Amino acid sequence: MSFADFLRTAVLLFGAASTALAVVAIAGATGDDDTVALIVAVSWWTLAAGGGLWLGRRLAPTPGIGRLLASARSTNQLPDIEPASIIFNRLWPLGVFTLASSAVAFLIPQVPAIAAGYAIAVALTWRRQSAAVQAIEYRDGVRFYFDKSSPFGAPKLLRTPGMRKIEPVPAGAEREAARP
Repeated sequence: MSFADFLRTAVLLFGAASTALAVVAIAGATGDDDTVALIVAVSWWTLAAGGGLWLGRRLAPTPGIGRLLASARSTNQLPDIEPASIIFNRLWPLGVFTLASSAVAFLIPQVPAIAAGYAIAVALTWRRQSAAVQAIEYRDGVRFYFDKSSPFGAPKLLRTPGMRKIEPVPAGAEREAARP
C-alpha cells in the first residue's frame, strides 16, 4: 500500500471514529438528560476542530512523517500490496480506542465526548499530509510504500522508483536561457 493512500485512509477512519464517538456521546448524554455535558462536548469539539485546522494548515509533512520518509529504504522491487493487513496493523489502536471509549458511553458519556475531540483533531491535522507526501514523490520521482514490520513497532517505508513530474517550460523561457 502506498504511504499517501494510507494517510488518506487514516484521515477518513479518524473522521469516522470521531463521528461514531460523537453519536454515542450524544446518545449517552441525552439518556441522562445532561445538557451541561452536551454543551461542554460541543465546545470541546469546536476547540479540537479549530486546533486541528490550525495545525494542519501547512502543505508540508510533519516532522515525524518527514523523518519516516527520510529513513525509507531504497529498493527497485515493488512490495506486496496488502492494504487490509497494513491498515489493520497500523490503525488497530484507533479501533481499540474507539471501542473502549464507546463501551462506557451510557455510564460516563464524557469519555467518548473527549475521545471524539481527539479524533477530530488528528483527522484535521493529518488532512494535508497525503498531498505533501505526493508532492515529494513527484519532485523526487519516487513512491513510498509500507515495508513489513511489527504492528507494535515503528512503521518502515520503502522508496521505489516512480514517475517524475516534469513541469512545462513557460513560453519565452527557452529564449532567455539561450542568451549569453
